[in-house]
Amino acid sequence: MKRKIAILGSTGSIGTQTLDVVRQHRDLFEVELISANNNIALLEEQAREFDVNNVVVCNPDRYAELSSALSDTDSKVFAGIDSLCELAAADEVQIVVGAMVGFSGLRPTLAALQAGKIVALANKETLVAAGAIVTRTMRENEGVILPVDSEHSAIFQCLLAARGNAVEKIHLTASGGPFRTWTREQIATATKDQALKHPNWSMGAKVTIDSSTMMNKGFEVIEARWLFDIPAERINVVVHPESVIHSMVEFEDGAVIAQLASPDMREPIGFALSFPARISVGNRKLDFGTLGNLSFSNADIWRFPCLALAYEAIRRGGNAPCALNAANEVAVDAFLHDRIGFYDIARICEDALAGLNFAENPSLDDIFATNAEVAAKASESIRR
Repeated sequence: MKRKIAILGSTGSIGTQTLDVVRQHRDLFEVELISANNNIALLEEQAREFDVNNVVVCNPDRYAELSSALSDTDSKVFAGIDSLCELAAADEVQIVVGAMVGFSGLRPTLAALQAGKIVALANKETLVAAGAIVTRTMRENEGVILPVDSEHSAIFQCLLAARGNAVEKIHLTASGGPFRTWTREQIATATKDQALKHPNWSMGAKVTIDSSTMMNKGFEVIEARWLFDIPAERINVVVHPESVIHSMVEFEDGAVIAQLASPDMREPIGFALSFPARISVGNRKLDFGTLGNLSFSNADIWRFPCLALAYEAIRRGGNAPCALNAANEVAVDAFLHDRIGFYDIARICEDALAGLNFAENPSLDDIFATNAEVAAKASESIRR
């Protein structure tokens, strides 16, 4: 039988690539639900192409526009996060693809896990902000999280090959982003246009900026801590500019298992949707005869202080990672609107951790309160 899929954030980078995987395998998958915040034109196009049953526009102000656009179809149109949470948890949905960007992905992900769904998770902020709550919700309701990030998918695949042997260390690979070879002085003057020119990956603006600061990699360290139940001090970041090895797992005898593939997000998306099977997704296959050299180096936290801040946040625990994420979302948005400089992103995040009202064992209400409080303080700091 076809697997029925809900794609939360279908108009973004991960969402559109998920639909491309479905487009290639209509015999395996059926799209039951799609959602977006504001991109009405693309949401309508997707609903028509895939004959989607339920369509949610998270911004209620755009409901009338989308409802009118789809009035001649059988698609049912809804508005708001509450509707998205309810529909993601519905019996008709088997796999929920968490492709929303930012903290907004937390509530729908929790709703899906509370309903015992399989969640193919690409939304980093969900585990960064509330990793303990999310993983506990998953266990208590017999839900499943399958990683979609290429690095975490790689680790997952390496662990499957490890057959239960104890892990010594995880090595997360990082491309180094557009400023890998720049000096700190050069990086300090970087513009948003320069930061958005990622050398290997095609991603949305927020994730691309996070990659340029290496906050993206720091968030992946926090994600890995929760996904694989391993302390952060045993999660290493290694810069690998070719982006061929997506991550590695090291064992106590010194052996290392690595997962290799071309830099194409459709591969980990396809693996999550079809697990435990593997399906072709039209990506470029590796040609080892012409691959050339693969290089590695240690991450430089002097030039990329956001990576160090992520390690500090997970070391402190509690609501510190949530605070870091909240400040980073505000700071990245300000940078994209030319309101602050590149290194101001790290400064604002550092100030957020320093001034945090710390909660060691935060409830979900605490997480939402922390997010709102830190975001407000960061916004005020930027205004000043």
